[in-house]
Amino acid sequence: MKAVLQRVLSASVTIDKQLISSIGRGILVFAAVERDDTRQEVEAMASKVLKLKMWPDDAGGMWKQSVLDIQGEVLCVSQFTLAASTRKGNKPDFHGAAGGEKARELYDYFFAKVQGLYEPEKVKNGVFQALMVVGIVNDGPVTLEIQTTPPKNFLNKLETKDKKPVTESATKLPPDENPDVTAPLPK
Repeated sequence: MKAVLQRVLSASVTIDKQLISSIGRGILVFAAVERDDTRQEVEAMASKVLKLKMWPDDAGGMWKQSVLDIQGEVLCVSQFTLAASTRKGNKPDFHGAAGGEKARELYDYFFAKVQGLYEPEKVKNGVFQALMVVGIVNDGPVTLEIQTTPPKNFLNKLETKDKKPVTESATKLPPDENPDVTAPLPK
């Protein structure tokens, strides 16, 4: 699963000139369900979205508080285009995105998980597969990308100290770790 988080002063979703959802201070989450995602990736993403430190503390220390800490709001918007590949040619390839029913099921599960891990009334939603107008008043701007599963070529780039390729079982890192692919694996 992939998400782009934007720290906002406000955000809204409108469809056909009708306001669907809006939030004040908090985070706007554009979320994409990818082809190989399971409920495990969705659960990891929901937790990460709420715990990611995006605000300074009262003393001005940067990256000290999460949306939970500031009691902010969350607006989730499904956006399959985040799963696009643009490596070949000029036309995006969306084969990495999960298909219809699976994408809907896992996105709905993601939204429910975010609500369940926080205060449900502070978590709003867009409309799945709708053409939405998303209004954003960025705060910072601060925009962060999160991916719960490593890219497919991730294992090829990792090597142990003796230059042997790393197997998939050796990469079982906690979901909140984002390793430098050039660094050796922890002991």
